[in-house]
Amino acid sequence: MFERVSKAPADPILGLTDTFNADPRPEKVNLGVGVFRNEDGLTPILKTVKIAEQRLLDSETTKSYLAISGDAEYGRQVQLLLFAPEHNIISNQLARTAQTPGGTGALRVAADFVARQLDVETIWVSNPTWGNHNSIFASANLSVKSYRYYDAETQSLDFAGMLEDLQQVRSNDVVVFHGCCHNPTGIDPTVEQWQQLASLAEKVGFIVLFDFAYQGFAVGVDEDAAGLRIFAEKVPELLVASSFSKNFGLYNERVGAFTLVASNRTVADDAFSQVKSIIRSNYSNPPAHGAKIVAAVLADPVLKQQWIDEVREMREHIWTLRLLLVEKLHALGVDRDFSFITTQKGMFSFTGLKPAQVTRLREEFAIYMVGTGRINVAGLSSKNIDSVCRAIATVL
Repeated sequence: MFERVSKAPADPILGLTDTFNADPRPEKVNLGVGVFRNEDGLTPILKTVKIAEQRLLDSETTKSYLAISGDAEYGRQVQLLLFAPEHNIISNQLARTAQTPGGTGALRVAADFVARQLDVETIWVSNPTWGNHNSIFASANLSVKSYRYYDAETQSLDFAGMLEDLQQVRSNDVVVFHGCCHNPTGIDPTVEQWQQLASLAEKVGFIVLFDFAYQGFAVGVDEDAAGLRIFAEKVPELLVASSFSKNFGLYNERVGAFTLVASNRTVADDAFSQVKSIIRSNYSNPPAHGAKIVAAVLADPVLKQQWIDEVREMREHIWTLRLLLVEKLHALGVDRDFSFITTQKGMFSFTGLKPAQVTRLREEFAIYMVGTGRINVAGLSSKNIDSVCRAIATVL
């Protein structure tokens, strides 16, 4: 019967990596896949992660199952990182957190929860958004609609269009916001714009889901939670899907979290019981290793500060690459103004390159990027940035 199954189209990002890996040209550069890389082109293991792993190796006494919701200390540390210790959500115990297999797992748990328990039919995502959002939500039988976000002419946030579209959202719809470092544009709302969006959510009453995968990669670990915390002051209920793939470098450990915030403890407990029921029928309970690393680092004040410093180093490395990219393109005599790249945040940038230009870069220069012109800035280094800039200048 398997002969009846047709071949699925390649994932636009992971499929690109497969093609990159098969390319024999030694000068090839992968600016597609969203992983942090250092100057040597490696995705390093953080020093704090190594320390925590050694502690776990020395102290761990069992490999028994975790609870359905995962490691309890991990859940507590996730909430502290999202909302800060002094927030009323923490002091009043209004949040419940489930450890999930990555941020992707958290999004799927969120999608199943709203579809099954809240009778949600429609979920709104930004245009553009992370390539996997549509598939995750559609697989939970949600209808996916989009709101305006990116102005291609000005390479900036189309905030007026965003507000206009979100005013059409119904009260029983879900709206997805990127907590920071918007993927794929690298453009985030300002504090004032977050406040307007939170007020709109309060007025309309739609359900808010934050996808928070890059905390610490925009301005700072604490500062990057500004949008989420502004919403938490305005609306009584929130959903958050978070990930530690990037800021802990734990890509293959799949360390994520689904957090539910309710108006009181009883409502939180009742709702979270249904979240656990969804998890039980999906993957039963999460893997332990990655989450225990995160919990060990965040619970130790010394290790946590060291981790914050490591995140800052990664953030500053990406920022330096953004500056170099713009400076070198200008030095090559490129007329187009690429200065908008220095105003974007996080690993990704919408370069404005057209699909035909992207194809030329791949075929003629072995430079791989997504067809939309989105690049992972962290894929650049001092060793390849000159050749990348010369190639871009050639295809413009």
